[in-house]
Amino acid sequence: QVRLVESGGGLVQPGGSLRLSCAGSGILFRSNNMGWYRQAPGNQRAMVAVIDGGGSPNYSDSVKGRFTISRDGPKLTLYLQMNSLKSEDTAIYYCKGQWGGRDYWGQGTQVTVSS
Repeated sequence: QVRLVESGGGLVQPGGSLRLSCAGSGILFRSNNMGWYRQAPGNQRAMVAVIDGGGSPNYSDSVKGRFTISRDGPKLTLYLQMNSLKSEDTAIYYCKGQWGGRDYWGQGTQVTVSS
């Protein structure tokens, strides 16, 4: 079964850091695009960061300079290092993979940034 499972979310204070992980099926790491998306209550699900099959990342303007996406193919894991977190970053974070012309999503992990 093709699947993705996120972990690493939690409660942090503004300015803090979190590292999210997404363990996925091997086929999703075969030179495919992968990414992190987030959705807050009342908002659309939005792209946070993506990484292509060659390892080239792309970030939304709101997180550029603060977040880093990376992929460890042998460990079948996608990461999102989040630094200098703001309250506006509070959302459920989802990882996404692509295979066979279809998108695959994880169940999401909650990130809450609050004092």
